Amino acid sequence: MSSMLPSDKNNHKPQLPESFKDLFKSMNDFFTDKPMRGFLQSIDDFFKSPFPVGTGFQVDTVETGSEYIISAELPGVQKEQIQLNISGNYLTISVENKELETEENDLTHVYRRKYVRQQASRTIALPHAINENFVKASYRNGLLQIRIPQEKGKIIDIEE
Repeated sequence: MSSMLPSDKNNHKPQLPESFKDLFKSMNDFFTDKPMRGFLQSIDDFFKSPFPVGTGFQVDTVETGSEYIISAELPGVQKEQIQLNISGNYLTISVENKELETEENDLTHVYRRKYVRQQASRTIALPHAINENFVKASYRNGLLQIRIPQEKGKIIDIEE
């Protein structure tokens, strides 16, 4: 009977058939290598972007000689969902979406309500106080544009 097993006197472990070797290797890879790599990757992804996708929006500020032009990309947002707030030299753009989803199935008597609230805001600091009387804002095709005139301070002559 010992003549049927391969004669490897240096290896005391019994040899497994090839199909079992592949199975054990797959199980070993599953429980050691792949879950750990996936777990570490999810931690890396979290620290790259700790907030879910979609919570922020792109804002660009351009300074011309006479005004600041602030543009915010807000695709799919209604004008009523946008709020602009000016405080001192800060402009805050806030977007809030509130939805109530209701699903009713009389056949299975399942009734479900889901209230979804999403909110995002960005604050832009300008080098001078903003006079809200001269700020103009427009919203077309998902692009919010805010124009704030640059105020020139008074020039004071220095006496000798």
